[in-house]
Amino acid sequence: MQFSIQPILENEKVKLVPLQEDDFEALYAVASDKKIWEQHPNKDRWQKTVFQSFFEGALKSGGAFKIIDKSTGEIAGSTRYYDYDENHDSIMIGYTFYATRYWGSGINPSVKRLMLDYIFQYVSHVLFHIGASNLRSQIAITRIGAVKVGEETVAYYGEPSRLNFVYEIRKSEYRK
Repeated sequence: MQFSIQPILENEKVKLVPLQEDDFEALYAVASDKKIWEQHPNKDRWQKTVFQSFFEGALKSGGAFKIIDKSTGEIAGSTRYYDYDENHDSIMIGYTFYATRYWGSGINPSVKRLMLDYIFQYVSHVLFHIGASNLRSQIAITRIGAVKVGEETVAYYGEPSRLNFVYEIRKSEYRK
């Protein structure tokens, strides 16, 4: 099935806009906060050279977004679709981060619902890699209905491989 993994998506809170090369400095201004990466598998992404590699991987994925807070017009963070698997009728959502001022604001569930509502038109299940030590994200993903289904070592673009938990949301369960 043909569909875009990088459409413009929008709801009342956020607008997801395809990430562009010239977004680097603005997105790095958000990502340069050490606190964002404390629980992430690769804790040094706040460093510009490390974030540059992360950003390059985002662009090459063909499914990365900058997340715009519609109330302020500011970049709130980034997320992406990746690893579409036609045979398994699945896709991944991940590499998500937000400026700390958005933590606990409801923006993450809003972004995830927006992404899930769109992608479930094309696939029957969505998977998420969550760092094994990232308790904040593990809690957040279960609040939107994801279930842990496995563990996997993930090779990050230009970064060391890390242990991740794999979570899943099935279209049939999500629609309930």
